[in-house]
Amino acid sequence: MAVRNAEAAWEGSLKEGKGSMKLGSGAWEGPFSFSTRFEDAKGTNPEELIGAALAGCFSMALGANLGRAGFTPTHITTKARVHIEKGDSGFGVTRIELATDAQVPGIDDAAFQEAVQTTKATCPISKALAAVPEITVDAKLNA
Repeated sequence: MAVRNAEAAWEGSLKEGKGSMKLGSGAWEGPFSFSTRFEDAKGTNPEELIGAALAGCFSMALGANLGRAGFTPTHITTKARVHIEKGDSGFGVTRIELATDAQVPGIDDAAFQEAVQTTKATCPISKALAAVPEITVDAKLNA
């Protein structure tokens, strides 16, 4: 099986420092800082990348689960909102909210929602994020 790679570097103190992250494939590289992570400065952060990973994995795994149930989706879009908050033991990802919209010809909402829940429990990135206290999915089937 494949091994995926990524790399990050950091220079300086927590608040004044800066860093960069890049994907091993070379498909993306970008800077990050305290202000892009904990404030609203322009740039990326590790939590945003976690959200992208989960949204991508969830969409693909949902397509696979729908296919196993005999349905071929024409379109699946998943958006992720990753919440990072400061608690007693420091910062942590406390919640991830997924919003999925899908077009799946011939399926009813009950069968679609069953596939969504199966996907939430079995998607590899969902399983890797099991320490997150709450991951929710709001899934809409579009005609």
